[in-house]
Amino acid sequence: MLLDTSGLISYLDAADHRHEEAVALVAEGRANVTHNYVLAELVAVAQSRRLPRLTALEFAQGIVENPAIKTVWVDERLHRAGLVLLRRQLDKTYSLCDAVSFVLMKERGVSEALTTDRHFEQAGFKRLLSAVSPGGSHAQRR
Repeated sequence: MLLDTSGLISYLDAADHRHEEAVALVAEGRANVTHNYVLAELVAVAQSRRLPRLTALEFAQGIVENPAIKTVWVDERLHRAGLVLLRRQLDKTYSLCDAVSFVLMKERGVSEALTTDRHFEQAGFKRLLSAVSPGGSHAQRR
């Protein structure tokens, strides 16, 4: 399963209504993969949620050091492939981080993502976390 920014935020933030579900999904022991663009985005989103900066940085570092998680370092080829995907999908609002995730998932045969981001479903992948909060409002739209 790909670990996306919104899913990792749900995992990190104990106040997030999806926290327990995110923790349980990661604990299942699946083959987990992420990339450094997700980790860069994670630090920024955690800061916007007013989570302690040190906590977010230590969490991101822990992901890199975790042998159960494969962190892919985006190189020029993968970055360019993400840009090509964005240019082909001008009607979508995917971020470059999302596009890189989609390319990586296709290359590695990954079909599920720990995410709340509807863009993963638009791209043909399975989103494992709900984007709607228990009160019915949309959580994170990115």
